[in-house]
Amino acid sequence: MSASEGFVELLKDSMHGLGPVSVRRMFGGAGIYADGVMFGLIADDTLYLKANDETKRNFEAEGLGPFVYEGGGRTVAMSYWRIPERLLDDPDEMVAWARIALGVAQRAAAAKPKRVKTGKPAPKGKMGKQIRVRKK
Repeated sequence: MSASEGFVELLKDSMHGLGPVSVRRMFGGAGIYADGVMFGLIADDTLYLKANDETKRNFEAEGLGPFVYEGGGRTVAMSYWRIPERLLDDPDEMVAWARIALGVAQRAAAAKPKRVKTGKPAPKGKMGKQIRVRKK
């Protein structure tokens, strides 16, 4: 899984109309962020955009599928779907699809429960993993 500099720059240019977009490298690929929310994934110089049950129909109608990886002996399909190739040549349509994906990502982030920080790290168990301690 990789994201070449040239492909990253092409995507940034084509998404210019969306507003400030940043790219963070991870696991050999990269995540695309706007407003602090990841809405895109780059793997092997292919862009995948965040989708939900409603918006994935647009990708399915184009004959496209989700990002899939092997992990823990099983195949995992993520909620990021491959874009139609024509978007790379049409910045207006790219921004339209990216704006929808950003909305999906923002709604998903807002639906997640907020983590409460206690100011001190959780204790560690025998294997060095953090454990939860219940107060009585």
